[in-house]
Amino acid sequence: MIGTPREKIEAFEVLAGETRFLERPVSVWKSGFRRLLRRRTGVTGLIIIGFWVLVALFAPLLATHVPTQGLLGEEPGIQRRDPPCIHMLGCPEERPQHFLGLDGNARDEYSRIVYGARVSLTIGITTVTSAILVGALLGAIAGFWGGWIDNLIMRIMDVVLGFPALLLAIAIVAVLGPGLTNALLAIALVTIPQYARVMRASVLQIKEMDFVAASKALGASNWRILFSRVIPNALTPLVVLGTLGVAGAILEAAGLSFLGLGAQPPTAEWGSMLGADRNQVFSAPHLVFFPGLAIMFTVLGFNLLGDGLRDALDPRLHQ
Repeated sequence: MIGTPREKIEAFEVLAGETRFLERPVSVWKSGFRRLLRRRTGVTGLIIIGFWVLVALFAPLLATHVPTQGLLGEEPGIQRRDPPCIHMLGCPEERPQHFLGLDGNARDEYSRIVYGARVSLTIGITTVTSAILVGALLGAIAGFWGGWIDNLIMRIMDVVLGFPALLLAIAIVAVLGPGLTNALLAIALVTIPQYARVMRASVLQIKEMDFVAASKALGASNWRILFSRVIPNALTPLVVLGTLGVAGAILEAAGLSFLGLGAQPPTAEWGSMLGADRNQVFSAPHLVFFPGLAIMFTVLGFNLLGDGLRDALDPRLHQ
């Protein structure tokens, strides 16, 4: 390169500036997803959740019977609460094959667990999504504006948090009436405060940053700053909390159904399956073991994924 030393320095500065301009910033979500794939807990959670999602999507193909249909009189030689019968594992050929046995109404337990994945995943994802939308909006408004708006919203959230979540959900369902829809509503209502508080804490930090002050200096309105600058940068902790919240929502829905307040017969839902045959734990243990195992692995998958996301998206671990 020819020229005076000053010209050389200016040329290098131009090249460096052009290089920085051409470099595209790496997305937080893309880099976080790459780090998640390097963590065993996150990958294990993804595999478990992916398995149940596939089961739910292809339930009509995987199920061997109609989950709500009793088989007494339809198949010869069967009785209520028959144990699992698989021909490849020594079950007599003359007996109908049922992978996980029959329940108290002579319905195929395997088919009910397969279809139950649809109900449980729908409950978890729907309730958490609804709670995040409402809670994030309330928390963002409270943290961004502060003052009496902040005090009003947060004191209401504190009142809700003062009650045990499951007991409050039971009270709400008792008022509204038993049913899957009312159970979804109750679980969403009792989980809104935790998302609101996390969102408020994130907004309080982000609204003091320089890019928010720059947007204000350029004349952007408060609502535009809130929705285009603050909220998108405050969603990371909500993603982690929401993943863990799906597991809690599935457990709470199973608890409500176990008590007869959630999904109503003949809907195939794991909690209601446990509640219907809870007294048969010694005479027909397969009716309690397999639904409980399904709940356990689903909750475990979401918990492992939540732990993996927390480690992957926490910037303090990657400085």
